[in-house]
Amino acid sequence: MSLVGAVESPLLLAATEDASWFAWFSPWHLLVLPVPLFVLGFLWLTVRYIPNDRVGIVEKLWSSRGYVGEGRIIAMNGEAGYQARLLRGGLHWGYWRWQYAVHKVRLVTVSEGKIAYVYARDGQPLPSSQTLGRVVACNDYQDATEFLIGQIRGQRGRQRAILREGVYAINLAVFTVITESKVHTLSHLLDRNETAAIHGWRDALADVDGFRPVVIGRGVQFVGDGEEGGCREIDSIGIVTVHDGPSLPPGEIIAPAVGTTSSDLHYHNNYQDPEAFLASGGRRGRQYVPLTDGTYFLNRWFASVELIPKTVVPIGSVGVVVSYYGREGQDVTGAGFRHGERVGEGERGVRERPLGPGKYAFNTSAGSVVLVPTTNFVLHWITGKTELHRFDESLKSIDLVTKDAYEPLLPLSVVVHIDYQRAPGVIQRFGDVKKLITQTLDPMLSAFFRDIAHTKTMLELLHDRQSIQEEARKKLRDKFHDFDIECVDVLIGKPDPREGDDKIETLLEQLRLRQLSTEQVETFAQQRVAADKRRVLYEAEALADMQTEITNSRSRVQVAESQGEADLAQARKRAEQTVVVADAELARSRREAEQTVVVAEAEAKRDQLAGQAQAQRVAQVGLAEASVLLKRIGSFGDPRLYALTQAAENLSHSAQPLVPERLFVAGGTEQSGGVNSPGGLLSTLIELLVAERSGFELSGDASERKELESYAEQLVSEVPTEAKA
Repeated sequence: MSLVGAVESPLLLAATEDASWFAWFSPWHLLVLPVPLFVLGFLWLTVRYIPNDRVGIVEKLWSSRGYVGEGRIIAMNGEAGYQARLLRGGLHWGYWRWQYAVHKVRLVTVSEGKIAYVYARDGQPLPSSQTLGRVVACNDYQDATEFLIGQIRGQRGRQRAILREGVYAINLAVFTVITESKVHTLSHLLDRNETAAIHGWRDALADVDGFRPVVIGRGVQFVGDGEEGGCREIDSIGIVTVHDGPSLPPGEIIAPAVGTTSSDLHYHNNYQDPEAFLASGGRRGRQYVPLTDGTYFLNRWFASVELIPKTVVPIGSVGVVVSYYGREGQDVTGAGFRHGERVGEGERGVRERPLGPGKYAFNTSAGSVVLVPTTNFVLHWITGKTELHRFDESLKSIDLVTKDAYEPLLPLSVVVHIDYQRAPGVIQRFGDVKKLITQTLDPMLSAFFRDIAHTKTMLELLHDRQSIQEEARKKLRDKFHDFDIECVDVLIGKPDPREGDDKIETLLEQLRLRQLSTEQVETFAQQRVAADKRRVLYEAEALADMQTEITNSRSRVQVAESQGEADLAQARKRAEQTVVVADAELARSRREAEQTVVVAEAEAKRDQLAGQAQAQRVAQVGLAEASVLLKRIGSFGDPRLYALTQAAENLSHSAQPLVPERLFVAGGTEQSGGVNSPGGLLSTLIELLVAERSGFELSGDASERKELESYAEQLVSEVPTEAKA
């Protein structure tokens, strides 16, 4: 096939098909063809289709009955304008396109757990005393006809009734529905100002979380701003402010409680039923009854809620109620109390009965609770020191001036107790505990201790602290009693010097040195006692440590004693044997000794006699020589002449020269018998010279010679006869 043939073949085929169609079509077809077109056109003009997820808002473009009356936007009697009746999902007949315009809008959806608010563009106008339209039974605004012309007609404006979660078919020509995610309305019906107002309402509701129910109870609250902020867990209540209804009477600041129990005819179920609240006599303004734990679907246009923590009265305290709400009270204090009035329950003023420890849903807009500690608490008059209760944060050490002109600062602590039954009186008299302390106790205690300091020296102030403390405790108890409080104890600290003042420190240093000396004496005595005790202890410990050795030693001693006794017995036997042998030996020795003594005595006697004989002989020879010598000396007449004669004789026989070359004079010795020897010539001469110089004269008088001769005769006579022989 050629290229030309390939192009022409489809054209020939199309021409063949057209020829067959024209062969089927006949002139009768021209008469039947307009019928379906007419039917389709008629249906298009008269039938409207609405999807199931939408509704149709009917707008009548023209009517023989004219237009709606002045002040109305919804046609209720067939007039031209927006119709009250909605078209739901499906086919709807009779709405000619040249007479009706149908606006298809989505169904209004309120998410689960959310709230929607309604604004009515039509209805009766609101009176001046009313801010929200009353609640009308109109099937949650789905029956616009009932809302507009029912037995109880609705009012235009913002509505008291709210929409809960669900899907609603609402005529948006009559109502504008505000949800968290969207504003449901016919936008072309609203002008710029109305649109801005509606979006402003939505933003305001979003700011207060108005599209969610109010949840009261334990939760987390953000406190602070920016990065310094943080979350804290709180147990809260809700303070309700109603924005609709009659105003409060003059002089009242809190709306009274109405319809609070289910048995009431108009029980409003915690402000969730605005009509019941108003029917029971409720008034606009801050309400006395708060919301407690639970979830509440409240219309924030009708009632706003402020979450505050529950009032907690801790253990050890009571809460004195100062009520701003209630009827005029009757004083229960009596005529003698001139510091105000105390009232009963439900009356305005300081209530007679305080709140005990616990947690209370107390409306702080209707009153205040002043916590008063009923346990003992300490107040410090010490600069820079305070307790957790913060009552004493403004108190400082008391400045004193002593008798001897010292200026110390006195730190002071006072233990105080307030009777729980007297707590309302304390609050009524002073306002709160802190004012009691700063306006009464502080000046009273300062003056009291300054008066005491003026009568004491610095040393007395230090030494007499206990007596001053006892005196202060006694007197302050009486004074505190007048103010319905009790002084439990007064504790005085060490006086401190002022800044830059070292006089007190110098005084204290002297006292410390004095006390240190006393303590050292006592310490040394105690150390001595301790040393004695330690020595006894060490001895006991040493004895205990050596107890085993002592026991072993005792055992060894006993063994040794036993062994010794055995050895002793054996030794005694041996000793007895030895004694017997010794006795025999002794007898023999005695016999031998006696023999030896006899022999010795004989020999001694012999030797004695021989000695005496020899001595007598020597004495006789000496006496004879002495007698001869005396006679020779006497023959010379002068002993010196005899001495010279002897010297000359000795010199004639001596080999020594008469005049020596060297003269040596020395004392006599017994080593030589020369000139210098005893009895020598030179010695004899010297002795004679000395005797002469001493005045001794050797004269041969007859008396001396006679004495010498008699002595010689005596010696001779004493010689025994045996010696002479």
